[in-house]
Amino acid sequence: QVQLVESGGGSVQAGGSLRLSCTASSYTYSTNCMGWFRQAPGKEREGVATIYTGGGSPYYADSVKGRFTLSQGIAKKLMYLQMNSLKPEDTAMYYCAAGSTPCYAGLGAPPEYTYWGQGTQVTVSS
Repeated sequence: QVQLVESGGGSVQAGGSLRLSCTASSYTYSTNCMGWFRQAPGKEREGVATIYTGGGSPYYADSVKGRFTLSQGIAKKLMYLQMNSLKPEDTAMYYCAAGSTPCYAGLGAPPEYTYWGQGTQVTVSS
C-alpha cells in the first residue's frame, strides 16, 4: 500500500505561480509512474503531467506545456509540479497519483493509476 500526500495548493491571480509537492510513503514498483491529475467541477479528471520515476522526460498535457514543470526530488518518492503563468482555466482540485506502468507511453488514464492522494485545491482568479 502506498500513501500519497499533496501540498502547496492555494489561490493566486492569473499570471501567478504555485508549486505543488507530493510525497509517497514508499518507492516501489507501484510508484514506477507518478503524476498529477486535476478535476474541475462538472468535468472529468484529466492528466496534467506524469513521469516514469526510473528516468526519462515527463509527459505534459497540451494545455500546460511550457507553463508547468514536473520534477522529482533526490528521493524518488518526492515529486513537484511548478505551475507558472497560471490561468483561470487551471482552477481545479489537483491530485497526485502513482501506478506501475501507465506512463510508459504517455500521460495514462486515471483508471490506470492505483494510488491517489487526497487532492489540493488550486484556484486562479482573473
